[in-house]
Amino acid sequence: MWNKMNFQDEAAQLINSDFRELGEAAHKLADHILKLGGLGFGASFFGFFAAVAAIYLLVLDRTNWKTNILTSLLIPYIFFSLPQLVFGVFRGEIGKWVALVTVVLRLFIPKHYPEWLALPDALILLAVVAPNVIATTFRENIVGVIVCLVIACYLLQEHIRASGGFRNSFTRANGVSNSIGIILLLVYPIWALLVIIF
Repeated sequence: MWNKMNFQDEAAQLINSDFRELGEAAHKLADHILKLGGLGFGASFFGFFAAVAAIYLLVLDRTNWKTNILTSLLIPYIFFSLPQLVFGVFRGEIGKWVALVTVVLRLFIPKHYPEWLALPDALILLAVVAPNVIATTFRENIVGVIVCLVIACYLLQEHIRASGGFRNSFTRANGVSNSIGIILLLVYPIWALLVIIF
């Protein structure tokens, strides 16, 4: 009986010790991420949300909530703001196969090819065929950030003009969702510029 209780106490102490060590390791990991990543981690985080917002605006344009913005500009925006991990998947073998299937389908059965797939296909083709200087160098420095900022500012200006003014762009039902999406597009390049400058 004594051995069983002694064993349970030792097991509980070992488990508590392991949990303490896990907590300390998680705390150290968080500290190291903040020290090493800092503002740069925020830029990656905002880049992911900006790409999601751009995809959201593309989907919105293909639904009943039609937008009056030039949604084809969202393709280069997504290209430059997509996180490196996701971009690497599209640029690798998976992207090549998707691009091949897309081209074959558009060549041989163009009447049955859905029109709403044109812009996503353009993004994948752009990711696959872009030269390395654009896909790696420009995407990861100030050139890509400035391209994203110019696109976001232009889309915001066009959206406000199409809505009939700043107030209408935030009061109409479809204007609010589009405005929020476009403002999210602005957050990433502004944050990334701050990271580059400071």
